[in-house]
Amino acid sequence: MNRYGDSTQSVKAVSSQPISGHPVVPPAVLAATYHLSNDETAGGDGYGRNANPNWRQVESAVADLEGATSALVFGSGMAAVSAALRALVGPGSTLVVPSDGYYQVRRYAAEALAPAGVSVIEASSSDIDDAAAGADVVLAETPTNPALDVVDLHRLAATCRESGARLIVDNTAATPFAQRPLSLGADVVVASATKILSGHSDLLAGYVASDQPEVMAAVERQRLLGGAILGGFEAWLLLRSLGSAGLRFERQCQNAQAVAAMLARHPAVRAVRYPGLAEDPAHPVAVTQMRRFGSLVSVELADAAAVHALVQGGELLIASTSFGGIHTSVDRRARWGDRVAAGFARISLGIEDTDDLLADFERALATIR
Repeated sequence: MNRYGDSTQSVKAVSSQPISGHPVVPPAVLAATYHLSNDETAGGDGYGRNANPNWRQVESAVADLEGATSALVFGSGMAAVSAALRALVGPGSTLVVPSDGYYQVRRYAAEALAPAGVSVIEASSSDIDDAAAGADVVLAETPTNPALDVVDLHRLAATCRESGARLIVDNTAATPFAQRPLSLGADVVVASATKILSGHSDLLAGYVASDQPEVMAAVERQRLLGGAILGGFEAWLLLRSLGSAGLRFERQCQNAQAVAAMLARHPAVRAVRYPGLAEDPAHPVAVTQMRRFGSLVSVELADAAAVHALVQGGELLIASTSFGGIHTSVDRRARWGDRVAAGFARISLGIEDTDDLLADFERALATIR
């Protein structure tokens, strides 16, 4: 583990070398083409789909945060996940994907990989260890989105090693500030940097990180041929955001813990899920592999109208999908086709002052009839 705290590590990960006369903050490189050397064997950047200095800066920072030897950035989290899957599975392969994770991953596996000859198995977080025994590649998401169940990565990694399967872990909800899947036995980490790491709800990005050079070479080839690249300006924005990510996530987790505890006691709330609550079924595993419990809280209210009333009754709450931004948002997940009750909502805690948020939730809940 890094000897620094999360905020210090965030700042160091994005810092440029202290060279006199050079900018403290790396400049944005917005280039589609670069000057070429007369020496046609010389290296260097040539075309914007192949390389960008801001990519490399972000990739270095992400690899440092994830404890990986290398990382690759993409134009979105789905671009990162799909490139990793294409690099590791092919006709005749067996792939396990989470049935209770992000629904677009299931759709991609069913609509793009299965027709290409990949045998796709959907397994819940509680059953994924059994499903992994006969697989070639296992994709786990922990905590799951949106139910916030936690997969025992120590156990799952051991099962994958025994069967020869490669383990990919989606670390979007936890971030490297809460857990490092590679240190728990994963082969590859994927994540949407759109969420907590960028944290300002103003860009899309994703990444793949690993300690295995052959895997990363295959993923990089997929990025080159597929073209799902991150724009130079977006890479620069992400680099800027990473410097404050540790600080923001600390406050978000603090808010999540406090709001989850308050919601669990409120009569208008039918159920609450948050791995940081001692009574949560995911808590026993979460405490063994997570340093923090995340910025997401799942809640079930009476119905869809109650969710809408919650948002309308609060001054600090916004109705928005995705998560990880500075604002506290509420997303009724059934509207997107998730297999949840009509009154189920995923709450993404922002960086507001904790006492203000608690008071706002209390006011908002009082409006629910």
